[in-house]
Amino acid sequence: MIETLPETGSTNADLAARISGGEMLPEGHWLVADRQSAGRGRQGRVWFDGAGNFMGSTLVNLRQGDPAPHTLALVAGLAVHEAVSGHVPPPLRVKLKWPNDAMIGAAKLAGILLERVGGAVVVGIGVNLAAAPPVEGRETVTLSQFGPAPDRDGFAQALAACFAGELARWRNAGLAPVIARWLAVGHPLGTPLTVGVAGAEELVGRFAGLDEDGALRLTLPDGATRAIHAGEVNLA
Repeated sequence: MIETLPETGSTNADLAARISGGEMLPEGHWLVADRQSAGRGRQGRVWFDGAGNFMGSTLVNLRQGDPAPHTLALVAGLAVHEAVSGHVPPPLRVKLKWPNDAMIGAAKLAGILLERVGGAVVVGIGVNLAAAPPVEGRETVTLSQFGPAPDRDGFAQALAACFAGELARWRNAGLAPVIARWLAVGHPLGTPLTVGVAGAEELVGRFAGLDEDGALRLTLPDGATRAIHAGEVNLA
């Protein structure tokens, strides 16, 4: 089910409040807004909306035996990649940047925000369909630069279907196939990266893949490899 709102503060905050209030929402329920006045990205950034863009959230009700909740960022990234790739003409390609962005070149096309609420994870996704709202310190891009902007409602249906398929594979086949598929569409091995880790000096290195738990592996200048479980990753 896709529920739409003309305007709200944040679809993530709305779903989180409803879950916390005891509402029993099923998986597959999406909340999509025409406009957001208080959208958020990672690290508390403001996510500015743009008319005609996709701004929506869904939820995953965690079950015993599921892979680790944080790996839903990989699931969401794969769903976004599938939903947008057909709108980008070759030789351009959409690439995923760990842990939560879809990129065209060095420009951000989409972002993902995961928030744990009790026994559920709220997954928020923003995709630039018609406009490329500014993000401080980042280059942004929109699908309308490559052709007619996708219809928001049609895109919402397509993304929901992609997410449902990726979620089923994550749940039924485990994390290893998800990681393998993510690596096939993620930034290439050897990509120079900078990683900001809370309370520590910024790290500079090269992408060395993902650990079996989905953590980023970063090869440092001295040849050592470090696992990054959380951090602000940028292309160097």
